[in-house]
Amino acid sequence: MSVSGPGHSPEWEKRQSLREHLLELRRRLIYSVIALLITTAASFTFVNYIFSALKSRAPEGITLVFIQVTEMIGIYIKVAMLSGLIIALPFILLQILLFIRPALKPTESRGLYLILASATFSFLVGGAFAYFIIIPPSLKFLLTFGSEIATPYIRIGDYVSMISTLIFWVGVSFETPLVVFFLVRIGLVTVQKLSQFRRWVIVGAFVLGAFITPTPDPVNQTLVALPMIVLYEIGILLGRLAGKKKARKSKTD
Repeated sequence: MSVSGPGHSPEWEKRQSLREHLLELRRRLIYSVIALLITTAASFTFVNYIFSALKSRAPEGITLVFIQVTEMIGIYIKVAMLSGLIIALPFILLQILLFIRPALKPTESRGLYLILASATFSFLVGGAFAYFIIIPPSLKFLLTFGSEIATPYIRIGDYVSMISTLIFWVGVSFETPLVVFFLVRIGLVTVQKLSQFRRWVIVGAFVLGAFITPTPDPVNQTLVALPMIVLYEIGILLGRLAGKKKARKSKTD
C-alpha cells in the first residue's frame, strides 16, 4: 500500500507505488529462483532415470558417445536444469499470477488460475505426445537412414538437444486452444476472424511441422501438423464459449 496524506505530492505517491511494485517483483523473482535451485538440485538424484528414458526412444543398437572431456558433465547438468525447470514451471507461473493479481478483479483471478492449471496440463500432454508418438519414428528414420553405408555413433549432446527441443515445441503447440481462448476473451480477435484464417492455419501447421520435426519425410511432419490443426479447432470452440460468456456478462451489467 502506498503511503498518502497531506503534504505528499502525486509524484511522491507514484514513486512509492513504483518502489512497492519493484520490491514485490524482486520478491517473486527470488522465490522463483529458489524454487528452481531446489528442483534442479533434486533432479540430480534421478538424472540417470531421465537418461534411460531418453535413450529408450532410440532404435535398438544405436550407440551414444561423448568426444570431449567435459561434455558428459555438461550434458548431465543440462538435463538436471531442464528437469528442474519443468518441475518448477507451475510454481514460477504462480508467482507471476500472484504479482499481477492485485490489478485484477476476483473473477479474473479465478480465470487466471484455471488457465495456469490448463496450460501446465496441456504442455505435459504435448510433451508426452512428442515422447511417445513423434520421437520414435523420427529417430528411427534419422538413425537408420544410410546405416548400410556408415555406422551411426551419435553424440549424447546432440541427441539430448534434439529430443528436448522437440518435446518443448510440441508442448508449446498444445497451448494453442488456451491462446485462442484468451485472445477471444480479451477481445483481440473474434471467432469469425479465426474461422477465416483456417486455411492459413492449415498451411502454417505443416510449415511448423516441417520446422519442428527433424526429419524431411511427410509422415512425421503430418504427425505434428494434424494435432495443431485439431487444437486450433478446439480453440475456436473455446473461443465461441468465451464470446457467449462475455455477451451474457455485458447484458447483465
